[in-house]
Amino acid sequence: MPKMPLNAHFADTAPTSSVLTAYDEHCMLTYIRLLDASADGADWREVARSVLHIDPEQEPERAFRAWATHLARARWMSRGSCRSA
Repeated sequence: MPKMPLNAHFADTAPTSSVLTAYDEHCMLTYIRLLDASADGADWREVARSVLHIDPEQEPERAFRAWATHLARARWMSRGSCRSA
């Protein structure tokens, strides 16, 4: 299976809205992958690279911010705090 190229198709930060957004719907599988990686104790750098397709060596601040905010959003959604707009 070919590797997905590193690119910027994920936002630098996840939404903070109190309702689900179109971006959240687009990222649903990504959120699940982030939660799984977190549960497995995966290093954030590897997750940023493999899940968010952001190179943490080239863009460490952006990679960390994207990883942290998307994981926080995934956790928020998994707690059932979200509702549809």
